[in-house]
Amino acid sequence: MRKRERENPCGICGHYHKYEEGEVCGVCGHRWKPSDGEGAPARHESAFPTEVLKDFLFLGSYDNASRSEVLRTLSITHILNTVPDCHNLYKNSFTYHSLQRDRPLDFDEANQYLEKCERDKSRVLVHCMTGKNRSAAIVAAFLMKSRGWRLAQSFQWVKDRRPQVQLTNASQNELLEYELKLFGPSAQPLVPTESFASLGFGYQKPAGDIQAPMFNQMTMPSIFERVNPNDRTTNFTFGAERKAEVNHQDSNSDGGVNPTSTENLMDSS
Repeated sequence: MRKRERENPCGICGHYHKYEEGEVCGVCGHRWKPSDGEGAPARHESAFPTEVLKDFLFLGSYDNASRSEVLRTLSITHILNTVPDCHNLYKNSFTYHSLQRDRPLDFDEANQYLEKCERDKSRVLVHCMTGKNRSAAIVAAFLMKSRGWRLAQSFQWVKDRRPQVQLTNASQNELLEYELKLFGPSAQPLVPTESFASLGFGYQKPAGDIQAPMFNQMTMPSIFERVNPNDRTTNFTFGAERKAEVNHQDSNSDGGVNPTSTENLMDSS
C-alpha cells in the first residue's frame, strides 16, 4: 500500500483500507456504510466491543463477535451468546456458551457462566444482535448479582459505558423482577436518579424536594469568591491605617511628628 494511503487509517476499525470507496478491510472485515441518501450522515458503529469491567467483561453486537481479529486483539477467549438463533462462528478459536431460552432471559444461567469466567480470569464478550437490549440486560443482571448493586446503579453503569443501550419494555420488566428476586420485597428500593428515570424505566419522581447532602461547607467566605465592585466602601483610603499607626508611635508630647523616626511614609514623588 502506498504511503499516502497509509496516512489515513479507518476511523472505525483502525486498519488501513480504502474505506471511503467501500473497500472491505482485509484484517477485520469492516465496511464503511454509505449515507441513507437523505442528507443525514451515516452512523458507524465501532468494530470494538465496549469494556464494562476492566480486563474482564465486554458488551457488544453480533458484528463485534464476528471479528475474530478484534477479539484476539482484546485477548477475549470466551463468548456468551444471548440469542438462541445466532450462530457461533469460531468454535475452534473461542469458548462459547449460548442461552437456549429466548424469553424470559435466563439471568441465572448467564450469571453462572460469567462468574466462572471471572474466577478463571478469562475475558468474556456478551453479545446479542445489536448490543443494545438483550446482552445489556444480561450484563446489568450480572452486576446486580455479583456486585450487589441495585438495578438503577447497574443499568446506569452500563449506559455510561455504552450510550447506545436501549432496553425494551420486556427486558425492563424482567430486570425489575430479577431485582425483586435478589433483594426481596422487604428491601427498600433505591431511588433512581433523574437521568436513570429518563431512560425509560418509568419510575415516579419522589414527592417534594430532597435535600442533597453538602460537604466541605465553609464557615468563612472563600478568598476566591467573586466580589461585586459596587460593594466596595466609598470612604476607603489606601494606607490610611498604616499612616495613623505611624503618627501615633512617632508623635511627641507637643503633638508634632518626631523627625528622627525610622518609619518613612510613602514617597509622594
